[in-house]
Amino acid sequence: MSNKVILVVLDGLNYQVAHDCMGYLNGLIEQHRATLYQLQCELPSMSRPLYECILTGVRPVDSGIVNNNIVRLSRHESIFSLAKSQGKVTAAAAYHWVSELYNRAPYDAVRDRMTHDETLNIQHGAFYHWDHYPDEALFLDAEYLRRTYDPDFLLIHPMNIDDMGHQHGLDSRQYRNSARGADIYLSNYLDQWLAEGYQVLVTSDHGMNNDLSHGGILPEERDVPLFVMGDQFSHVGCDVKQTELCGVVCQLLSLEHSKPMTKGLLC
Repeated sequence: MSNKVILVVLDGLNYQVAHDCMGYLNGLIEQHRATLYQLQCELPSMSRPLYECILTGVRPVDSGIVNNNIVRLSRHESIFSLAKSQGKVTAAAAYHWVSELYNRAPYDAVRDRMTHDETLNIQHGAFYHWDHYPDEALFLDAEYLRRTYDPDFLLIHPMNIDDMGHQHGLDSRQYRNSARGADIYLSNYLDQWLAEGYQVLVTSDHGMNNDLSHGGILPEERDVPLFVMGDQFSHVGCDVKQTELCGVVCQLLSLEHSKPMTKGLLC
């Protein structure tokens, strides 16, 4: 049994757009090699609070990370801290807010953009601080980390879908085409990841609205996808909560943990 996991968080990806526009992932579903679940994100439906939610299993109103302007380290055990403390190798190609939550805050681009330090929770990192940083480059960063450091847990977190949503809104060709682009980039790597024994989850922090924003309770802001691929998933219908993703990943990594998890999601 493999105990390696790749978690892909496609920032700002609405469920319906994922369902309608991501042809490669939906092709895997048609061939019974992937399963898509619909999740409702926690509130507020904002990025930094939901990074913390996904990676610790703690709701924003309980974590204290309740808006994007709170710059401090997480006060809860995360997938990264649990994995690192139990001898696993961790890596992330992600927006710099992830570094601020689990490594060092505030982010210093010269010091932190390329991180390789086994004492940190995210031992190997390629972090960026531009919302328009190309998703293609981010996936290349992630694959470099994977091939070079062979992490047990790898977070991949591109930003272009969210960036296009803030510029053009949910119902725009730019937003939908950015989702299609992410699907294409994933198609370049997924077969190899699965062949090398990774369990793969592709999800989002929040959705998007036509006001060029998010943060509230509208379904288009809260409904997000979860695609799962790998032989450790049950691939049967079940109700998955965003707060349970952390526990699911910890279980896949064979970590000792007390996080809530969706038992029906796993074999």
